[in-house]
Amino acid sequence: MKQFKFSLVLVVLLSALAGCEKSDNVSTSDAGKPISSASCELVSTVDNKPLAIKVSDADTPEAKEFLSTCINPYTKKFATDAEAAKTGRKVFTLNGCSGCHGGKLEGIMAPALTKAGGQGAFDTKWVYAKNATDKGMFETISAGTPGLSGGVMAIWNRNLVGHVGDGLTNDEILRAIAYIRTEYKGDGEKTWLQ
Repeated sequence: MKQFKFSLVLVVLLSALAGCEKSDNVSTSDAGKPISSASCELVSTVDNKPLAIKVSDADTPEAKEFLSTCINPYTKKFATDAEAAKTGRKVFTLNGCSGCHGGKLEGIMAPALTKAGGQGAFDTKWVYAKNATDKGMFETISAGTPGLSGGVMAIWNRNLVGHVGDGLTNDEILRAIAYIRTEYKGDGEKTWLQ
């Protein structure tokens, strides 16, 4: 009888310990690829609905870190390393970002990125306030924007669940954001460096 009680207690304890194991909070998409951890809850700039961003085999450790922490590891690095920042500039210029935002981030058909919001009355505020953080800018680039004054930014993240077609990887978006931050000349607070 003692052995039965001991076995029962042991089974209960082991079951309790198994329930305490840490979960990585990663779900899978229809294609079976993992989706970003729930610890970095990304939302659409268009409708504030959750964004499901797939983690791809091509993602760098930096991209995976961002998807779990919402902190862009390239931002601080590029702020102190001009050579590294060139990789972000390359992403920005070679993928058509300059066609709307300008080769010097001065804004053409889309807002300037050297100042929050760009021109005139918007100089001290971003068109989308969330873009004051790297998480917010990642969300805006990843899933596009609603039509503001008739303008719409397309979906750029190829890892967005349900997106079909070309786009940028998570890592490319993060590098472009970090480059944009190095060129900021506005008088607003540089919240992305905190």
